[in-house]
Amino acid sequence: MGQVSGKVAVVTGGASGIGEACAETLAREGASVLITDIDDALGKGVVERITKAGGKAHYQRHDVRDETAWPGIIADAEKRFGRLDIMVANAGIGVMAPIETMTLADWQRQQAINLDGVFLSIKHSIPAMRRAGGGSIVLMSSIAGLRGAPGLAAYSATKGGVRLLAKSVALEHAADNIRCNSVHPGIIATPIWGKIPTGAEGNRRNAPIDPKERAAIAVPLTRVGEAQDIANGVLFLCTEAANYMTGQELVIDGGMTAGGRAPPRAQQ
Repeated sequence: MGQVSGKVAVVTGGASGIGEACAETLAREGASVLITDIDDALGKGVVERITKAGGKAHYQRHDVRDETAWPGIIADAEKRFGRLDIMVANAGIGVMAPIETMTLADWQRQQAINLDGVFLSIKHSIPAMRRAGGGSIVLMSSIAGLRGAPGLAAYSATKGGVRLLAKSVALEHAADNIRCNSVHPGIIATPIWGKIPTGAEGNRRNAPIDPKERAAIAVPLTRVGEAQDIANGVLFLCTEAANYMTGQELVIDGGMTAGGRAPPRAQQ
């Protein structure tokens, strides 16, 4: 029996990267998973792989900013699978630009997807979780939500907001047996690195960032993390093993936020 057998999960941004790994991991461990995203081809591909492996999953196209569509997403999960136990609010974007050149449009787009979308995922999942007798809400933040980063002011602001949102939700809904925690990845090898626009609105060049090179310099473990590393943490937060954990930050970063890297060891 899997660690989340009989549970029902919604994973936003589940078509690729960390969301894909979360959806596949939850399904492999026995959950029925409703995947939402705006990339239909990739989302349907994740569902196909899950079902071929014997799991249960369904894909729905959904922009997390669209509140009018949220009731239908939750209703579909309940109608299709019978209940809702797990919400993984993973959908997010990043725009790298100095604060003085960032446009209001880029600032607002990140706020809308990274923070408004997370708020809506919580707001609309809570009644369903209450009907199910409780649940686990996992919010995807970042180590950028724990400390500042040059060029990532807007992104850091959204991820810091997600961190404190998790704590407030945890306190508001502890009596409903609904837990809420945030996950804070470090440098993870996912497709998002090739999609981070550098500069303001209209400058849609891909950022020349190699996560492996960056990790070799910045991460004490000297290697880049994988999406599965984050999915393993998300899975833990959704299991009974974490049933006394709420309002907390799960940091998975190879030691980046522990402090400065140790100097290289002298050759013997």
